[in-house]
Amino acid sequence: MYNRFGGLIAGTHTNFKWFITMPPILVDKIIGTELLGVEAVLSMPGRVYTFLNPVSYLSAMDDRELFARFDGVFADGSLLVSAIRLLYGRTVTRRSFDMTSLAPVVLDHACREGKSVYVVGSRQEEAGRAVAIFSSRWPGLRVAGCRSGYFASEAEMRAEAQKIVSAAPDFLIVGMGVMAQERFLLMVREAGFGGIGFTCGGFIRQTAVGQAEHYYPAWADRLNLRFVYRMYKEKHTRKRYAQAALLFPARFIAERLFG
Repeated sequence: MYNRFGGLIAGTHTNFKWFITMPPILVDKIIGTELLGVEAVLSMPGRVYTFLNPVSYLSAMDDRELFARFDGVFADGSLLVSAIRLLYGRTVTRRSFDMTSLAPVVLDHACREGKSVYVVGSRQEEAGRAVAIFSSRWPGLRVAGCRSGYFASEAEMRAEAQKIVSAAPDFLIVGMGVMAQERFLLMVREAGFGGIGFTCGGFIRQTAVGQAEHYYPAWADRLNLRFVYRMYKEKHTRKRYAQAALLFPARFIAERLFG
């Protein structure tokens, strides 16, 4: 007999050694977040969430403890979703913090419930422009503050964390790039933030330059080839996506086999 993750359950008839295979922490976080559901995520303050795609998953594998401190992790990318289904037998939903997925759900909820939002990401003028676009699309949206995602020092980051805690927003959206955004969001929570926090990658900049709403063409969404279009559109992503295409399958399979 097998458990829900495909491991043999101790005590069942087998010629192999009795064991229970549990998923590694990153996959376990993704499966747990899927079971939790988006409505529950939006109703429980004091929690922080991040997203992993095949590119960022490789970075996360080198600092699993950092991501283990998050209350939830979403699978951002059809390749990661498929890999979890094939190797662990679990179906998870592809979610990212952009206009094709979770961003409008969060902002709809905030506007409808009178919740406040604080944005950190991109350059200052782009962060301000993104907030103006949010306010235009969601009239009445309460904006508690916004600032650039670039910091000169850790001291400046800690000062901003304290400022956010004092502003007490209901939602905090942080887009600073993988690892930096995770570290900052956890820093804010450790400083006393009691709202709900999300990382968002390049979403703030995409919104500011007018790309967020229809960034991906219909065919890319339909065929789950968003990463291919992004490689075409954003030259700086080509190297890391190419590396992920080669390294991610090998490392993900090795993690499944050897932990």
